[in-house]
Amino acid sequence: MSRDGKEVLADFMLKRAMNKGTVFTAQSYKERWFVLTEESLTYYGGTLAKRGKAKGTICLNNVKTVETVEDGKLDDKINVFQIMHRTEKGEGYYTLYVVAQRPEQQKNWVDTLKQTIRDKGVTFLPKYHTGVWTKNLGHYNCCDQIDRNAPGCQVIPDDGLGAAQNNSTRSNLPPLPDIPKTNGTGGHRPVPAPRPPKREKEKDREKKIYIAAYDYKPCEDGDLELVTGSEYEILDDSRDHWWLAKNQNGEKGFIPANYVKKKFDLEIYEWYYKGVTRERSEQILKSEAREGCFMVRDSSTAGMYTLSIYTTETRQSVPSSSREGVVRHYHIKKNEQDRFYLAEKHAFVTIPDLIYYHKHNAGGIATRLKAPPAKNKNAPVTAGFGHSKWELDRNDLELFEVLGSGCFGTVHKGKWHGRVVAAKMMKERTMSEDAFLEEAKTMTQLSHPNLVQLYGVVTKSKPLIIVTELMQYGALLTYLKRHKHRLLNKIDTLVDICIQVCNGMEYLESRSFIHRDLAARNCLVGDSQIIKVADFGLARYVIDDEYTSSTGTKFPVKWAPPEVLSFTRFSSKSDVWAFGVLMWEIFTCGQMPYDQMRNADVVDFVCTANKRLPKPEASPQRTYQIMMDCWKKDWEERPTFKTLKQILTKLEGS
Repeated sequence: MSRDGKEVLADFMLKRAMNKGTVFTAQSYKERWFVLTEESLTYYGGTLAKRGKAKGTICLNNVKTVETVEDGKLDDKINVFQIMHRTEKGEGYYTLYVVAQRPEQQKNWVDTLKQTIRDKGVTFLPKYHTGVWTKNLGHYNCCDQIDRNAPGCQVIPDDGLGAAQNNSTRSNLPPLPDIPKTNGTGGHRPVPAPRPPKREKEKDREKKIYIAAYDYKPCEDGDLELVTGSEYEILDDSRDHWWLAKNQNGEKGFIPANYVKKKFDLEIYEWYYKGVTRERSEQILKSEAREGCFMVRDSSTAGMYTLSIYTTETRQSVPSSSREGVVRHYHIKKNEQDRFYLAEKHAFVTIPDLIYYHKHNAGGIATRLKAPPAKNKNAPVTAGFGHSKWELDRNDLELFEVLGSGCFGTVHKGKWHGRVVAAKMMKERTMSEDAFLEEAKTMTQLSHPNLVQLYGVVTKSKPLIIVTELMQYGALLTYLKRHKHRLLNKIDTLVDICIQVCNGMEYLESRSFIHRDLAARNCLVGDSQIIKVADFGLARYVIDDEYTSSTGTKFPVKWAPPEVLSFTRFSSKSDVWAFGVLMWEIFTCGQMPYDQMRNADVVDFVCTANKRLPKPEASPQRTYQIMMDCWKKDWEERPTFKTLKQILTKLEGS
């Protein structure tokens, strides 16, 4: 509660510096807490989590205009509103420009300010400027008037919230004359020629300002260095993974798109965990085991969010030393006013506002929010080592211990310019190298959190080396067998593994890319039980008996659908069939499908007898039904990966 009246509204927004300098830059804008009371508007320093010291106060009795600013008029920013007010000493007028995060936040502040000021009987000016006065240009950019005290060019609409007033009501106010345009020596200055109108694309283009979440050192000419916390303007985001950007010094170059986050988006907050499932949120929070440890994640309902929080059991009958920690999940809902809430009587315009409130008040949830988990600070993988780099120099690659071996060759732990990688050294005559190299460049540009990243290939020396992201815990098949006794009782964990694989496959499906060899052996496990799909597309180029059917065609027979076994017809729907077999592997914790059958027997079993694998003992009927849907004989009747993801997500935690 403020000492000068009841608190009406509070929000975290940007404020432009007033009357300082001639050119406004990013440094001219400061993040401030704005607090409106019945008597004044005060802005404070600090952060979103903690309000700091007061930086300035405007008495509501001195406010003469509260209106929006046309998008793009204030340094190409949008959602701006203005507060024109008289100084405390009454010697002039100043205008405070505030940048809201969203249109609804802008409207809420303008409406609430007008209503609060009107209730005090304050009279507004009859006109306002739709643009801003810029000192370096010496005029308003909405009407070209060259005096900052010139009356507005637009009549204030009679909106019932600070209705427009007639000039006759202004007799008690300092005059705002319509000053003639002069040249400063008493003579009249020629009216400037009207500026040519901006082309529509230039006028409507919104600058895309992003903040670097990680440092990035350029790997090739044409890349741009990123410094964590710095702002960058995105000039071209037409490519999926490498964007053309400009830094604050005007330098341009390509940056990895997943290293920057849009200003004011949830992703800039350390408590937001994008793409984390319910099961993984529980694993992360329980591993921290701290009272009030929390995260906000995407809900199973598209466009909605869930708050997950760790708390200890509070039953008095249980000694505090042995109370079990649990994770509570709360859907973040919206009321009729489009405000977010956990408990309906505590609703807020933004999710950050909601989090700020519940950090200081439990407000109907299990415990007050304390701090998010310690995120993995390692930078995410990039699509290749540079915006166009896919062919690597063998001299830049260091090789260390062998991580595994197989019919294709050996996999080594390695380093490329200090970055830890996996290096797959291919045996000669195990793959059709020329055909593979034609597509390697395209494959480096496939990038998703649930795909093992292909960085590039060493082609100019033998053997051929495929360089990929390193996954610490190896193949999913081995992981399932090793942890069988623990996993068989945890259905949610097994479903979560299926969801992660499905996420990666949905991405490949959306890009019309067929894996052809989806199986537990070709998925890898990383930190925090992250599952990623590996070796997508390689099956076309391998030469190995394990992949040979009775007709001599090469593919993984026990994971293949009837149209592949009979006609070698691959599609995303043949990957869906293989996903059903992979689900069967997951719910048997690594058992070999059709383990008593030869390849020829599998063809007869699937194609001729139209039979399917039996239900795993650990699988509920609902997950086995998903497998059966994947194994429909008519490929057109099988679900897409997008549909499978929706079905599996609804199963999670049910």
